[in-house]
Amino acid sequence: MRRVAGLRPAAWLVKIHSEAMAFAVDQRVRVNLAGLMIEGVAFHAAVTDALATILKKTSESPPAYLIELLFSFRGLKQMEVPEERIRPA
Repeated sequence: MRRVAGLRPAAWLVKIHSEAMAFAVDQRVRVNLAGLMIEGVAFHAAVTDALATILKKTSESPPAYLIELLFSFRGLKQMEVPEERIRPA
């Protein structure tokens, strides 16, 4: 197997996969909110797997999405989250 930019094969496959990741409207996802402060709500280290639904893509560079959480946190239900914190459910 060939090397890409000095990365081991498994590493470049992960890099290619993450660069190609895109989410669709109404797709169920899991979101890592740990360490974020959104609209005055601080998300602690334990909030790494919140269930949500993609509402729309809000930015191309850097990629971000408006999501709706399955459960609200202190009244916060919708928020914009960077793509690297989202994964398919």
